[in-house]
Amino acid sequence: MDNRIYNFSAGPATLPLPVLERAREELLSFGGIGMSVMEISHRSKHFAPVIEGAVSGIKNALGVPEGYEVLFLQGGATLQFSMIPMNFLGDGPADYIVTGAWGKKALKEAGKTGSANVIYSSEGSGFKTVPSQDELEFTPGTKYVHYTSNETIEGVEFPYDLTADGLPVVCDASSNILSKPIDVSKYSMIYAGAQKNIGPSGVTLVIIGEELLSKVPDNQHSLLDYRAIASKGSMLNTPNTWGIYLIDLVCRWLEEQGGVSAMETRNTAKAGLLYDAIDSSDGFYKGHADPEARSLMNVTFNLPSEELEKRFAEEAADVGLDGLKGHRSVGGIRASIYNAFPEEGVRTLVDFMADFAEKNG
Repeated sequence: MDNRIYNFSAGPATLPLPVLERAREELLSFGGIGMSVMEISHRSKHFAPVIEGAVSGIKNALGVPEGYEVLFLQGGATLQFSMIPMNFLGDGPADYIVTGAWGKKALKEAGKTGSANVIYSSEGSGFKTVPSQDELEFTPGTKYVHYTSNETIEGVEFPYDLTADGLPVVCDASSNILSKPIDVSKYSMIYAGAQKNIGPSGVTLVIIGEELLSKVPDNQHSLLDYRAIASKGSMLNTPNTWGIYLIDLVCRWLEEQGGVSAMETRNTAKAGLLYDAIDSSDGFYKGHADPEARSLMNVTFNLPSEELEKRFAEEAADVGLDGLKGHRSVGGIRASIYNAFPEEGVRTLVDFMADFAEKNG
């Protein structure tokens, strides 16, 4: 099959076509060495430039200042839900801001280690919004403040970089990292599963400040020890060489596109097309998130009935618009339009939405 469909999946998500083409060209012989990047040693002279390129690519894209380590881990963002409290919660407490399913999961894992305070939750109203900075009151002396900058399932996003009165801020940015500029200096740690905007599944990006890194307790389990992993340049054990290779390529592609500022402009335009289609449908389509908290990455909405939602997803898939069924926990429709997703695909979906509403409204 040569014709690629429009993949609206929340992750693993669509990758830039030039990246896939480059990877295909080098699949059997990386750099002409006669071996795939999946076959070479992670400690070889061939792989060293790859991981160095991926680290520098992330640093350049996000403007990571001095005093931060860029790490590539395994276990997904979900493992970070446990690693963070295991390394930094201690006798606690930590403050958690819960604006969706992933923040709720992170809170649950932290509670297995120590005291995790919920200082804000929008669960009672269906996870449709995020707090303003002024609404948040932090626990004096809290070990860290944790939040999820973009909730993939519900489609809500913080429109600002959260600050916490000088307290360490830890952010799960899995769904919107590299989609817009962020001020890394405001965070003690940022982490993200790669499979949305960074690369393929199987790699987790961690950007961690040296001050927080110094607080890792002694005698931590080695592969759960950020300081130990950093001391070995993410190669305390064998890393995902293929995934890191693709991250290097994605960072190069991102730079060619104009960087994260250019991505923000494109992503705002793409999301605007979809939200305009929802808002102008006379109620046939109803957005889940409050307008001021709408995600640029995951556009979530409902139709008048579950039957129509099922038909919508099935008929969309039949015409090459795949992955639109909402998460199993909430249903509805979800269009994930990360950096690599083309505007043409969004316009095709908008046309399909208009046609479907005309036939079924």
